Amino acid sequence: MTEPDQGWAVRTEGLSKRYGGRLVVDGVDLAVPRGSVYGFLGPNGSGKTTTIRMLLGLVRPSAGRHTLLAAPMPESAAAVLPRVGALVEGPAFHPYLSGRNNLRRLLLADRTADPRGGSDQIATALRRVGLSAAGNQRYRTYSLGMRQRLALAATLLRPRELLILDEPTNGLDPQGTREVRALITSLAREGTTVLLSTHLLAEVEQICSHVGVMHRGRLVTQAPLPQLRTATARRALIQTDQPSEAGRTLRRLGLTGINLGEATAGGELGEVAPERIVAELVRDGVPVRGFTVASPGLEETFVALTGEGFDVSG
Repeated sequence: MTEPDQGWAVRTEGLSKRYGGRLVVDGVDLAVPRGSVYGFLGPNGSGKTTTIRMLLGLVRPSAGRHTLLAAPMPESAAAVLPRVGALVEGPAFHPYLSGRNNLRRLLLADRTADPRGGSDQIATALRRVGLSAAGNQRYRTYSLGMRQRLALAATLLRPRELLILDEPTNGLDPQGTREVRALITSLAREGTTVLLSTHLLAEVEQICSHVGVMHRGRLVTQAPLPQLRTATARRALIQTDQPSEAGRTLRRLGLTGINLGEATAGGELGEVAPERIVAELVRDGVPVRGFTVASPGLEETFVALTGEGFDVSG
């Protein structure tokens, strides 16, 4: 890795983890720009959580190196980690303490935190995750969604330059999920970089600016979300009562992946200009009732990259 670039919140080079003979993470090169909401996307078991644990120093890499906030890890952990908030593999709190007192305990245990104004920090964190009314309830009475919210509050007890969140909407109802997504968007607007690990495509499409796709331990692609959406082929769709004739025209023009319906014909555009398709259809005497060009959604892009389906819920 060359001299750290201040433009990156997270950089990795060849980050790998092997457990015995099993390679769980294979040569991952992450590049998370400062100020972005980076969707770390992949099905469960794809290596996302192991990668995150290596980033935070919770697991030692088998190979590779990385930086957080332009500082080499793990050498700079003491200086860097107070500037990083993390939620990994679910929350862990004392069951007989209230949510508020659990946060107070975390704040008092943080040697780098200013104990003055602690009550205000706790109240602000609880408010931001929608737990103000439940702050005095014992943690053991919390639902799964409330526990997840409290874990998010713990990451917000002090200003953070980088948040690393592993499945932060796990266990939340639809309203809670919307609120957490709005919170992440708000934090990003304030300048916090967010690395969001998720298996939900809807989550990525709604709030992320950049995406990295993990598949079987490897990072198969990463790019700004608009660029990723256009990485796979656009398709032309023609509405016509002569689909077979339209299909012949599309093949002659060099379109691939031709499919014919009862009143439609379509194919992948490749380098063919859409306006040329309409002109050639008319020249061939094929009536055109409608013509559209569709860019693939994130689900189609994921399938094209990995050859597998994906969870689109959430």
